[in-house]
Amino acid sequence: MRDLTLPSFRSSLPGTVLVLLASGFTASAQNPLAIPPTVSGTEIDLELATGTVPFLPGAATQTMGVNGPLLGPTIILQQDQQVTLNVTNHLGEPTTIHWHGMHVPPEADGGPHIVIDPDATWSPSFTVLEQASTHWYHPHLHMHTNAHVIKGIAGLIIVRDPVEAALTLPRTYGVDDLPLVLQTKQFDAGNQVVVGGALDTHVMVNGTLDPYVDVPAQMVRLRLLNGATERVFNLGFTGNQPFYQIGSDGGLLSAPVTLTRLRLAPGERAELLVDLGALQGQSIELVSFGSELPAAIYGAAQPGMGMGQTIPNYTSNPLNGNDFTFLRLDVGAPTADPITTVPATLVTLNPWPEASADATRSFTFTPVNMGPTAIQGPFLINGAPYDMMTINFDVPLDNIEVWQLTNQSPIAHPFHVHDVQFYILDINGAAPPPNMQGRKDVVLVPAGMGTVRFITRFEDFASEEVPYMYHCHMLTHEDAGMMGQFRVIDPSQGVEEGIAGNGLVVAPNPAVNQLRITLDPALGLGTLTVTDLAGRAVLVHKEVAGPLRLDVGTLPSGGYLLTFRSVKGTATSRFVVGRE
Repeated sequence: MRDLTLPSFRSSLPGTVLVLLASGFTASAQNPLAIPPTVSGTEIDLELATGTVPFLPGAATQTMGVNGPLLGPTIILQQDQQVTLNVTNHLGEPTTIHWHGMHVPPEADGGPHIVIDPDATWSPSFTVLEQASTHWYHPHLHMHTNAHVIKGIAGLIIVRDPVEAALTLPRTYGVDDLPLVLQTKQFDAGNQVVVGGALDTHVMVNGTLDPYVDVPAQMVRLRLLNGATERVFNLGFTGNQPFYQIGSDGGLLSAPVTLTRLRLAPGERAELLVDLGALQGQSIELVSFGSELPAAIYGAAQPGMGMGQTIPNYTSNPLNGNDFTFLRLDVGAPTADPITTVPATLVTLNPWPEASADATRSFTFTPVNMGPTAIQGPFLINGAPYDMMTINFDVPLDNIEVWQLTNQSPIAHPFHVHDVQFYILDINGAAPPPNMQGRKDVVLVPAGMGTVRFITRFEDFASEEVPYMYHCHMLTHEDAGMMGQFRVIDPSQGVEEGIAGNGLVVAPNPAVNQLRITLDPALGLGTLTVTDLAGRAVLVHKEVAGPLRLDVGTLPSGGYLLTFRSVKGTATSRFVVGRE
């Protein structure tokens, strides 16, 4: 394995300050904030390797990183460009890399099925279809996602486009446009990272403990990522300094939203503008106001809903239910050409009207165990844990769908879906606040029968072979099975008579009254499901084996997807019911 040393990132001048927060904690800002380097172009090389970082006095911490020992470079992409990302794995163990928030083909998505073996290189290529936005990349190996992320593999992706370029916004990277990866970690007595522990008492920004950064006295843009395992942050500035949220997960909002607090769940991103023009020579702190988090959110004083809900070591963590500092901003002289204003409007958003939806799907979150340990998990989606061999459902290409999420567990869960950005319709029946009305790919679903509904469209990419994922973005929950997978299927493909799909043949095609089905005998007994173009199951037959005849005479004319699933495998094919 390769052992890399800590790279020299651009940083601020030395300095130390003590900040006493309302909670009574003393925070020292003594380390210059590391600013990750950038990479760009049509071909980008990313090398995953182990390394060491001297976080604490004594033994160095064993880490993982991309092009360095910790975290990774910020990838700068242009809308509509073609890019190839050469990801080489020198970790000594398998992993994956997922481009979180990016709309890419499933073969390039980097989910659990796209494993990069040790010393192998994976080179996905795709066209950048995103609007100007901030995304991130991280491993997604089933049951190992948290370990690889918390040990250091994570980096930002910035997409630029002509619309954003025409706005008067800060965009000098590392000067008035700062990337901020927010994390908390737990270390053991030997200074090694603890995976899955609840004593994540060390607060980091860009892998820097107790950081400070020099910023100019003007409008400064902060690109925030909650890269933590489980913790929800409630962000704001000391003195209740107002700020403007200009972007969410999938890009810019229609107009800036003035805030003093921003709740950011694991996996979520936000772009902020903060006006430092009147603060030259002063300092302010970016703080998580955990004392203001309501119950049943990880990071609040009470993490669960209902009496007696406990998480081991949770009450021993001084961050829970208290305020703590992430970053001190030391305000110096403005730059030669400062941005001093906030645009009145940003971009035009076009959410799909709910009436245009082709289908509605329901997802219910439940704990495996009831009672006082329910909050500890594991948790299920629609009553089942993740199974890499099970496709939970198929979505027809170009479907517009409403997804309804119901959380029957005692803790809030950040729900993430791959492939698409969505618009939130309502949270607990109420319209989302203005800063959550943009494009999103993560949403925090409230505990105790809380509900969220969103609308999205599955366009551009389809595959019978590789699925997309949906899951809780609390990485411990995801690794324990709070995840599912779906395929996007193009109903217009493969309707010729006798087409085979992984051991399944149907004829005649188009069919009028009956469909002859031939199955590979090796598949054994299984369940046969027919879904229409809206993704609705219209016929289901259990414990069947081929060959067999299927009565389709009662089905309306149109295209259908036939899926056979057994413990030995899955086979699919498409057919058309056609009548004159």
